[in-house]
Amino acid sequence: MQLTDHERAMLDGAEGRAKQKAMELLVRYAEALGAERFVDVTNVAGVPAQPTPFLAAYYKDFPGGQHAIFSHFDLDSDELVEMPHVVTRACHLQGGYDPDNWELLGASAEAAARGREGERYASERGIEILKTCTPYLVGNVPKRGEHCAWMESSAVVYCNAVLGARTNTEGRESTSAAMLTGKIPYWGLHVDECRRGTHRIDVEIEIDSVMDWGMLGYFVGDVVQERIPVLTGIAKRPDLTRYKHFGAAAASSGGVEMYHIVGITPEAPTVEDAFGGNAPVEVFRYDAAARRRTYEALNANATDPDVDYVMLGCPHASLEQIEEACRLLDGRRISPSCRLWIFTSRAVRRRADEAGLTDVIRKAGGHLLTDTCSAIGLAVPPGTKVAALDSAKQVHYLPAMTGIQAWFGSTADCIDAALTGRWRGALR
Repeated sequence: MQLTDHERAMLDGAEGRAKQKAMELLVRYAEALGAERFVDVTNVAGVPAQPTPFLAAYYKDFPGGQHAIFSHFDLDSDELVEMPHVVTRACHLQGGYDPDNWELLGASAEAAARGREGERYASERGIEILKTCTPYLVGNVPKRGEHCAWMESSAVVYCNAVLGARTNTEGRESTSAAMLTGKIPYWGLHVDECRRGTHRIDVEIEIDSVMDWGMLGYFVGDVVQERIPVLTGIAKRPDLTRYKHFGAAAASSGGVEMYHIVGITPEAPTVEDAFGGNAPVEVFRYDAAARRRTYEALNANATDPDVDYVMLGCPHASLEQIEEACRLLDGRRISPSCRLWIFTSRAVRRRADEAGLTDVIRKAGGHLLTDTCSAIGLAVPPGTKVAALDSAKQVHYLPAMTGIQAWFGSTADCIDAALTGRWRGALR
């Protein structure tokens, strides 16, 4: 590792034990990656000192409370250190509980209290408490070329592909260390050459709806895995919600951290620019038959048409998506045999409250929740056997994590299921 004088000073302990432990972790990390130096980061998104049930139980007899989790787990320190104020912009992503509805999500009062304490601990050290998997929806929008250190796969792919900022998919350890030092290994998607496309996807059908974008993303991730796809044939620039669902799906079925859409995303004005002069490793076609296969794959887990749970908001719902759900509810009540949970961020929830949307959902018998989702919180209504979801990402994860069946379809399909208790969705 080639360290600057400032980096060497932090590593030697000149700025305190916490920064020293953070630098020790980052040096080990960089050496494992083969990175030769660090890069300055100006935007970090992680979950520092978040007391998950496992961590709370494991460290309950350690002295130091939140300090213990941050020291021993986040910084991999063999001693207890005090977390100082962060040195760069930093935000806290989603947690495990809605602070106002923790009981509905099956959490204990003790767990909810731990969550509040962890939030206070982070806030006192200068960390923005966003509690969302979509920080770019609530004001954290890095500039093109800005070096970041972000967790959360769907946020990472949006950061790289749509905004043109630069981050690898980091973990809570590396982001916690980056918050204290402002450093991350100069490697992977921080480097120009590593951002070039590898595979070409020729899109031969119109992609319009949010559902279409989710299915396209799921197809793309499946065929390229962790590589960088370059999409051709997209005529219409997607909006934020469509970008969100596309990237989340591609990061779930594969490990996509970046993509290019020719003529649309910032680093792909042309095919040649997207590939950086390289030839594609492989070319795939996305046509009507591929769309049909993708839809069937997403619904392969479900056979029972009786739906008892509908979940929307993965990644966290935008205000426009909440408005759509309210229009579809249209003053009606959800089926007595079904539960409707919609997940969003705290900031969007406040706007929904002000607009009267939360009341519309409540009067229909549903709930607008924050901070988490069914996968992150491992929370589904008691007795759930069959869910309806409009997120390819959630369909990919939730059945494996909870053992339920899950149908995939449009938001309209899902609201219909909530109102009738039956799945009647179809590929149109």
